[in-house]
Amino acid sequence: MTKTSPKWIVVAAARPNFMKVAPLIRAIHVHNALNKGDIHPVLVHTGQHYDVNMSDAFFSDLRLPEPDVHLGVGSGTHGEQTGKVLIEFEKVLSREQPDLVIVVGDVNSTLACTLAAVKLHIPVAHVEAGLRSFDRDMPEEINRLVTDALSDYLFTPSPDGDENLLKEGIPKEKIFLVGDIMVDSLLFSLEHAKKTDILERLGLKSNKESPLLTSAFPVEFPTNRDHSTGDLRPPTPVMPYALLTLHRPSNVDNKTSLGRITQGLLEVASKIPILFPIHPRTKKQVELFGMENAFEFHPSVDLSPVDYYEDMTLKKKIHCFEPLGYLDFLNLMAHAKIVLTDSGGIQEETTVLNIPCITLRDTTERPITLTQGTNVLVHDDPEKIVAEVTKILEGKARQGICPSIWDGHTAERIVNILAKSVILRTEWNSGNVP
Repeated sequence: MTKTSPKWIVVAAARPNFMKVAPLIRAIHVHNALNKGDIHPVLVHTGQHYDVNMSDAFFSDLRLPEPDVHLGVGSGTHGEQTGKVLIEFEKVLSREQPDLVIVVGDVNSTLACTLAAVKLHIPVAHVEAGLRSFDRDMPEEINRLVTDALSDYLFTPSPDGDENLLKEGIPKEKIFLVGDIMVDSLLFSLEHAKKTDILERLGLKSNKESPLLTSAFPVEFPTNRDHSTGDLRPPTPVMPYALLTLHRPSNVDNKTSLGRITQGLLEVASKIPILFPIHPRTKKQVELFGMENAFEFHPSVDLSPVDYYEDMTLKKKIHCFEPLGYLDFLNLMAHAKIVLTDSGGIQEETTVLNIPCITLRDTTERPITLTQGTNVLVHDDPEKIVAEVTKILEGKARQGICPSIWDGHTAERIVNILAKSVILRTEWNSGNVP
């Protein structure tokens, strides 16, 4: 039976994946409209992240359609999670008979879905290929290596990705330098995100109720560059703050590492408030290790400016609240004075936004954020953490530039490449090519 509509399965699994999948779905629909095409995307959510704020809210914020298939695999060890996805996704492939599977990033679902597709001889496209930390203790590094070795199309975000793949023996014709797809989502959503009320709710906007703001901080400061012009935006009346994300097992599952990071963060907290939409995994480990005294767990994001102070001085605490949706988090990041993180994607986003980024790792699979961007590595060294924050507060932050190919059109390039190649292959296999 001849297929009349090419079917592409697009896989989403965990929070970082959603920002990469949304531009792909949009680009497929735009391609269909412009080219009178009929590519049929099937969105599969494996359910690796299943918390409402970690998953469902992102679909709404990114204007993603409801998944066509939800596997609901939930949590588990690496082996359990990978195995569950492999079993359930194989059933989807057998039922849907797709012409292509598109996977993104480096989570367990990325690896599992790739394995399932390859074993059934279905072509796989890996978006965000070629990234390497060269640290095989990271489970994500294993996922990257195996996924790239098996994929038919490897879409890289930066030239170092191409170099890594070529050194590993990947044929050049499989590799496509297309840019950073997370930047597509960031640029698409940025102005919309800045209209959310998260800054007001967190008590960060200047108002008459808090003379502490004007006494403790220079309230008005130039925040971010306008991406279209490169000019600094006008001063925004926002209290300076540091934004923190922390979730990697190497940091939060190790009591010594988490303790050293917390030691540095507490010193920083005496200089500038630290806001932490805490990952459930991290909160669990903080409680397990008895470190709760370093953190103030707020029941909601509805705070007053005075919540950051005690006796007219900053509380030496890390201010925690539940994970945020994409738009609220992007707004918070876009106005931050400093971002401290162990996330890969945030290193890229801060480079685009020209916001100083301090990465709590000793390696990065995104070296372009170090050479061109605003990123610096400090690992779990409390002295380095404090020293880098001090530089930023003294106006000595490193100035980065946004790589030219990170222009918001990555998904379009990917879909155009795949449309030419996969559709031709599909027609050839179906006997429609003479």
